[in-house]
Amino acid sequence: MNPSSHSPRYWPLVLAATATLMVTMGIRQSMGLFVNPIVSATGLGIAQISFSLAIGQFVWGAVQPLFGAVADQKGPGRVLVAGGLLLVVGTALVPFFDSQWGLLVTLGVLTAAGAGAGSFSVLIGATAQHVPAERRSMVGGVINAGGSLGQFLFAPFVQALISAFGWAAAMWTLAVTALSTLPLAWPLRRRDSSAGTTAAATAVAPTGMTLREQLGIALRDRSYWCLHIGFFTCGVHIAFLVTHLPNEIALCGLSPQVSAISLGLIGLFNIGGSLGIGWLGQRYRMKHLLALMYASRAALIAVYLASPPTPLTFFLFAAGLGLTWLATVPPTAGLVGKLFGPRYLGTLFGLTLLSHQVGGFLGAWVGGLVVERFGGYSWMWYADIALALLAAAANLPIRESRVVLRPATA
Repeated sequence: MNPSSHSPRYWPLVLAATATLMVTMGIRQSMGLFVNPIVSATGLGIAQISFSLAIGQFVWGAVQPLFGAVADQKGPGRVLVAGGLLLVVGTALVPFFDSQWGLLVTLGVLTAAGAGAGSFSVLIGATAQHVPAERRSMVGGVINAGGSLGQFLFAPFVQALISAFGWAAAMWTLAVTALSTLPLAWPLRRRDSSAGTTAAATAVAPTGMTLREQLGIALRDRSYWCLHIGFFTCGVHIAFLVTHLPNEIALCGLSPQVSAISLGLIGLFNIGGSLGIGWLGQRYRMKHLLALMYASRAALIAVYLASPPTPLTFFLFAAGLGLTWLATVPPTAGLVGKLFGPRYLGTLFGLTLLSHQVGGFLGAWVGGLVVERFGGYSWMWYADIALALLAAAANLPIRESRVVLRPATA
């Protein structure tokens, strides 16, 4: 079948996935704005709040291969609805708890699991089976841009709500907003049962290959593990920044509005970054794009550390970060699909996201420990530079050719 004939069918799915990610990522990436208000309201320390958000980072990643596997087997519709309900309940309950255990359950488990169910692995996996192989990089960039648009729109909106009505009202508003993900699940409710028999899929995953067999092949592949190393360091960067950048700005004596604008700028510039990387991924080797993005982060952080702590510095820093913020997702997902095909992409890419969020757990939690121990984040910035260089190096030996066609026998 001519791939272009699929276009009228797959673009509504792409738009539904993009809108879903806009809401789930917009909510999730705004949580750092609540750290200082929750500290003031509950008397808990920054390290305690950071630990709750760090657990959330891990849970968000841990549920993605699980939800991805369910979506691969049963279809993504029920997963997306269940995730939307968890996100609604989690955000609605946060203001009723003033203990660390309460925040662990609400922010760390319920909210994070709900956002994870409506995130990259399920959404990209749900659309990849309907999209021609040569268009997947661009489609991944479009979906990814939805998450960036959510951060751009939600960060200043949430900060305005906190300033005008308090953090509890802002959290309840997010709970109401999360309800919009439920009707968006309808267009994505079914998986393509023919995906396993298309030419693109059978070239990598033969008809009849089970999920366990595909996992066995992937876990023996060095390139797959190199992707995990790079994505782990990406998780450290993003979770540290989204959790602690508002406090870094506050330590410099600047207003919360600077934090909101900075987070919004990251999202705004990542729209262009995501679409640009999606387009470039159709023309250049994705491993080289990943290495370049990670190396640019090391250079950008070094420049930031050498600059005066002014609002303009943070705005320029945020804009530079935004170009690569979540732009690592389309080429990483594209490489997983290129290596193993679309049939079990939700599960395999979900596992790379788990590595990302193990790094995210450390970035959010260790950042809180560092600021309480040293009164600033200098050591975390130095670690971020080293990890960015490690990620760039780890992506260079990745093989961009397909793995063996048959599952290994016992």
